[in-house]
Amino acid sequence: MKKTVAILAMTISAGLALAGAAHAQQKTMSIGTGGTGGVYYPLGGAVANVLSKNLPNMQATAEVTGGSVDNLKLIGAGKSELAFTMADAALDALKGEDKFKSGKVPLQALLVVYPNRMHVVTVEGSGIETMADLKGKRVSTGSPGSATEVMAFRVIEAAGLDKDKDLKRERLGVSESVNAIKDRKIDAFFWVGGIPTAAVTDLAATPGVKLKLIDHGDLAEKMNAKYGKLYSPGKIKAGSYPGYDKDNSITEVWNLIVTGDKMSNEDAYAIVKTLVEKKADIVAVHKEAESFSLDNQVQIRSPIPFHPGALKYFKEKGIGG
Repeated sequence: MKKTVAILAMTISAGLALAGAAHAQQKTMSIGTGGTGGVYYPLGGAVANVLSKNLPNMQATAEVTGGSVDNLKLIGAGKSELAFTMADAALDALKGEDKFKSGKVPLQALLVVYPNRMHVVTVEGSGIETMADLKGKRVSTGSPGSATEVMAFRVIEAAGLDKDKDLKRERLGVSESVNAIKDRKIDAFFWVGGIPTAAVTDLAATPGVKLKLIDHGDLAEKMNAKYGKLYSPGKIKAGSYPGYDKDNSITEVWNLIVTGDKMSNEDAYAIVKTLVEKKADIVAVHKEAESFSLDNQVQIRSPIPFHPGALKYFKEKGIGG
């Protein structure tokens, strides 16, 4: 009897040890995204769900953050494993420039995801028709810790305006900016994100409000002359937002999913493979995920070196990276 009890005890102990080992092997992945009114957050939620569902030893979670700059600082502090970021903010972090003068962030790109379009948003009755008309106006340039702020400053500079002297500047996220413009507390705001952005859709659909988007695509060349070939002219097409019936000439920059310098080649390979091959599940949440394609995995769209694990997958698929 004692022998039987001892064997049972050993069996249970071994089972618990195995369960504990399996639990210990499960990796948690915190994904830095953005505010709830933008595109990073819903896309990040979809990415977390796809990774958790398809990689048995991984549990991923999308975190609400201030955006690219915050995300990159979380990577640098070891508090996030993955992050959505705009390419320009990522390059600043890698070089230790601008908002990252306190220290470089070691970064590796996993995936080029989709282009971020700069929206310069106002409404009918504001008196704003061109970038020059922003002078003297109440303008939000994006929340602190966001890449909207980084790019907005560069657009404003390229337009020949001084962000501090020429604007009455606020620092609001996209949802807060929409509420402020509805309440006539600001005249315009900058927002860089995917199409459509939920908060901008909300503004365009508001009764009694007529959305206006200000053309600025001609500024890309000036921005690139100073900051490197990061930006390109693009369009927000007519019909992208309710009641908006003409193309808007804009500047755009690519978004990346990045990690730090601690991720193993095996994990990077598995994450990239899963996101590319399960793209349809992410597209079901937001159509910008259509750009999660192998064709976009080229270094010209990412100033950040690709992770060796990502490059391994791209090579298998005939893409040089």
